[in-house]
Amino acid sequence: MRPLRSEKKPKSAGQQAYAAAQGVPRKRMPAEWEPQSCVHLAWPVNPADWPGKYHAACWAVAEIARLVSRTQLLRMAVASSAALDRARRALMRAGAVMDRIIFDVCPLDRGWMRDISPFWTVVESPSSPPRLEAVLFRFNGWARYPNHLRDAQWAGRYVREMALPFQEASWRGVPVVLEGGAVDSNGAGVLLATEECLLDSAVQTRNPGMSRRDYEDCFREYLGIRQVIWLNKGIIGDDTHGHVDDVCRFVGQNQVLLCREASSSDPNYVALEENRERLEGVKLPDGAKLEIISLPMPQPVVFDRVRLPASYANFLITNETVLVPTFNDPADRFALGIIAECFPDREVRGIHAVDLVWGLGTIHCLTKEEQLI
Repeated sequence: MRPLRSEKKPKSAGQQAYAAAQGVPRKRMPAEWEPQSCVHLAWPVNPADWPGKYHAACWAVAEIARLVSRTQLLRMAVASSAALDRARRALMRAGAVMDRIIFDVCPLDRGWMRDISPFWTVVESPSSPPRLEAVLFRFNGWARYPNHLRDAQWAGRYVREMALPFQEASWRGVPVVLEGGAVDSNGAGVLLATEECLLDSAVQTRNPGMSRRDYEDCFREYLGIRQVIWLNKGIIGDDTHGHVDDVCRFVGQNQVLLCREASSSDPNYVALEENRERLEGVKLPDGAKLEIISLPMPQPVVFDRVRLPASYANFLITNETVLVPTFNDPADRFALGIIAECFPDREVRGIHAVDLVWGLGTIHCLTKEEQLI
């Protein structure tokens, strides 16, 4: 097992340039569409995440597992031996390819894998083949829920059991809190994030005292990020307070899908239009402008008088498919068509997510890809 990273002062731009010239290994956070060794998914742990709809959520997860396992390896975390038995029976009934599923029995609180799993970086060096390295950020229950301590152990447990090299991210001597759904990478040093999630100092504060520049320097140090594109806010109903994977996603190095609300009276309208204005002014490190592709929003999904964070942007890209949440909405077919045009080499499949989104997240939130090197 590789020892934990010791804290050190971040390199200046000049030091980084000198290091690059000397052939020092370079880090890169891959894009989701790059080759994957497997996808991580957890069997739903906490019925309170889907009050009254837990069993429906389990069948939605079984459908995700079925579609992923058709073409690649799936690692499914289960919280107990009893949960293992239930998950195995459900997946067999759903038609999952059981030979492509590895079960990991471990204690979990909730199991939203996007936010509790390791970040992955590719370490590239002129003198050796590229290698995969994990980066462990701290998980604190989205700065909202106290039942997160078992989930917070998942990433470290996994990399140690798999004997993978890893670093623990810290800044100025303090561990950094970050969830996978809070950022999105284009694979070429550019990251999407929202100010609402990472910079709000009053609501669900992840890292008190950490500035915009601190985040940018931290992401450069640990993830090889050269540019952070800061959007303003996420969507209504998102209990993470602004995760970007419900709003905007990279679908190419210079292409983003951006959610757009058609109704000016909808509470999401102003925030999504401001995000568009910000993206229109972005220039990438190579001087290129972003191509912004509009992705519709479904009509409001409300259950038990609660507005839920329904978004087509919460899709998962796998090696051969793109799994997209759908909501029994006329916009479903338009969203699927737009996403299919972005991924002509992959099969785009919709998964019914009206019950799943009652847990305040859907397909991307529940899953995490692991890159293949």
